[in-house]
Amino acid sequence: MNLSSSLTLELFNQPFLLEKRIELLFAIGRTGSISKAAKEVPMSYKTAWEAVDKMNNLSHKPVVTKATGGAGGGGSVLTEYGENLLRSYRQLQEEHQKFLSRLQELTNIDTGTLSDIGRLGVQISARNQLQGVIKTIQKKRVNSTIFLSLKSGNERTSIITNSAVESLNLKVNDEVMAIFKSSSVKILNKETKNNAFLAVIQHLFLGKRNVEVILDLGEEETLVAVMPIKEHSLAIGSEVIAFVEPKDVMIGR
Repeated sequence: MNLSSSLTLELFNQPFLLEKRIELLFAIGRTGSISKAAKEVPMSYKTAWEAVDKMNNLSHKPVVTKATGGAGGGGSVLTEYGENLLRSYRQLQEEHQKFLSRLQELTNIDTGTLSDIGRLGVQISARNQLQGVIKTIQKKRVNSTIFLSLKSGNERTSIITNSAVESLNLKVNDEVMAIFKSSSVKILNKETKNNAFLAVIQHLFLGKRNVEVILDLGEEETLVAVMPIKEHSLAIGSEVIAFVEPKDVMIGR
């Protein structure tokens, strides 16, 4: 037994983008005609017109521009807003499918075992969760080294077990999260070979025993480090080297 679900977007608590309407919009984009698009979907010409009117009325900007006249019902084209809407919907649809696939892996509908569903909503305490793309996977006998490219341009490595690579179904070019605790981030005087971040100290929050350091990596990406206050000799605006051991970097998706 497989899991499936349709994706519907709402505006003002009313269905706006349903699968049939999405099919209609793609067909209008291909044919330049509401009547031809209606035949492709298929749906009646009247239903297609009403769907287009509904979407145009609900949306902040027109989705389709149409001209009446002629036996074919006149020409119709997607607006720039409509084309962008379809691209966004496709991206949402891909993420929706990834969610369903992951849910399928975590559950067993046939036996009624649904206890693992709760794992999907688990939040973790690790402060650092950076988005990255897998560039290389080097597999050895027990562990694999994952090479990641982050949006800030930094490159990170993570060492995880081969079984973790398999259970996460990791592949080159997959988008994943590099996850590590703030206590795993070390601030050094000189750069190391791997997993070193060149960063600027953005904020310092002093506690009784520890200091929390917010590091700016660039491209709206930040890092959090926590260190004993007795080791603190930092200043806001200073450039530093932050280092994380590859074994301390977890991978999530």
